[in-house]
Amino acid sequence: MLDLTYETPKPKVIAGAKHDWELVIGMEVHAQVSSNAKLFSGASTAFGAEPNSNVAFVDSAMPGMLPVINEYCVEQAVRTGLGLNAEIHLKSAFDRKNYFYPDLPQGYQISQLYEPIVGEGEILVDMGPGVARLVRVERIHLEQDAGKSVHDMDPNMSFVDLNRTGVALMEIVSRPDIRGPEEAAAYVTKMRQILRYLGTCDGNMQNGNLRADVNVSICRPGQYEKYMETQDFSHLGTRCEIKNMNSMRFIQAAIEYEARRQIAIVEAGGTVDQETRLYDPDKNETRSMRSKEEAHDYRYFPDPDLLPLEIEQGWVDDIAKTLPELPDQKKSRFIKDYGVTEYDASVLTAEVDLADYFEASVGKGDGKKTANWVINEVLGRANKAEVRPQELVAPEANAAILAMVASDEISTKIAKDVLEIHIETKDDPAKIVEEKGLKQVTDTGAIEAALDEIIAANPAQVEKAKQNPKLAGWFVGQVMKATGGKANPKAVNQLVAQKLNG
Repeated sequence: MLDLTYETPKPKVIAGAKHDWELVIGMEVHAQVSSNAKLFSGASTAFGAEPNSNVAFVDSAMPGMLPVINEYCVEQAVRTGLGLNAEIHLKSAFDRKNYFYPDLPQGYQISQLYEPIVGEGEILVDMGPGVARLVRVERIHLEQDAGKSVHDMDPNMSFVDLNRTGVALMEIVSRPDIRGPEEAAAYVTKMRQILRYLGTCDGNMQNGNLRADVNVSICRPGQYEKYMETQDFSHLGTRCEIKNMNSMRFIQAAIEYEARRQIAIVEAGGTVDQETRLYDPDKNETRSMRSKEEAHDYRYFPDPDLLPLEIEQGWVDDIAKTLPELPDQKKSRFIKDYGVTEYDASVLTAEVDLADYFEASVGKGDGKKTANWVINEVLGRANKAEVRPQELVAPEANAAILAMVASDEISTKIAKDVLEIHIETKDDPAKIVEEKGLKQVTDTGAIEAALDEIIAANPAQVEKAKQNPKLAGWFVGQVMKATGGKANPKAVNQLVAQKLNG
């Protein structure tokens, strides 16, 4: 395992406040379950379809239509819970959450309040090399998504698209353990990473497949410690919820603004109203959306159309056996097996595809050198082209280039040229080296002949180099230039040292 230091969260310092204040943040992450069908119907979940084309009768609340649970969505929720080291409840139940919204045809949402499918878990949030913070997960429950209201297609009317209605969501609720904007963004980043590794949510925030509600409150120093001792929320300030955040940058900015807003109210002698707010990125401010409802406002009651959900421990155990290697485990293994730095391991394991690409590229080669090459050469070019590394250069071709470097067939400098040519032509790297005459010159006789010519033409530089050995690098550079960069650098350095010291 990684050698981690668990830091005690420090209070966020708010410039301009009269007193010291601490932030207390809880997160509700809404993750769309990766499934081809919806939670209670067989309708497609494909994104981008024509409006109202992926709607079954049960989704549109036609009379007499009854929900039928999608077993795969339940399996995905269990898989997520296991990935977060959470308790799996063998018995759970669905409830009706009653409220009116134009794109909620039933007039209620099927959710889980009293008996969620997943209980308490935890997540390690990376805060820097060797530093992590533990955030407790309170619960994960399954629920339906609502549809989408469209207000910008007509000046006089709004339209409703029910394609999302009934899509399965996992609501992952944290404890109020997060203490600052950066940590909040890091928490969502880590959660998204784990979900993508598990394959339970694609984490696409742009399409709305991963959204976060952020609960922000403030308290004076020492009050959070009292809450942790007693689990009594009265020690914390009144919380406000910022709804539907789909950007790490916006999450941080919204928390910063909301904290300053609450502090200004309290220090002016006012009280913070518990409410739901929206963040306006154009104005960089939060604004009131509605007063914050409590559970009783939704008139929750058990859904009469759905029996309690009972699963067997053996089924849960079978799912556990199929869990992939998760980010923290993979990162620890990369450091141990390949000798890469913690930073490089973090970069390489950020996405499971990149981690797999690295391992396919390294083969039996040098882990550190491969990591450096993949991050700086391949990933840098892929990001610039806005494609995945695999789409830019196949791992087999990448491994072939690195193998030629390891065998001194080509230099690292020439390898970059081969990479560029391969990206453009998709030709076999060995063929490129052969046809372009790029093989490294290892014949010391040829290198020595080139060096002798340079020494003979530059007697003054020779004398300077003898007085100051650091200037020997000039001769190395001249030899590399004379050989078109194909001379073996190690051999060149050795010959230069011999000639100048002889």
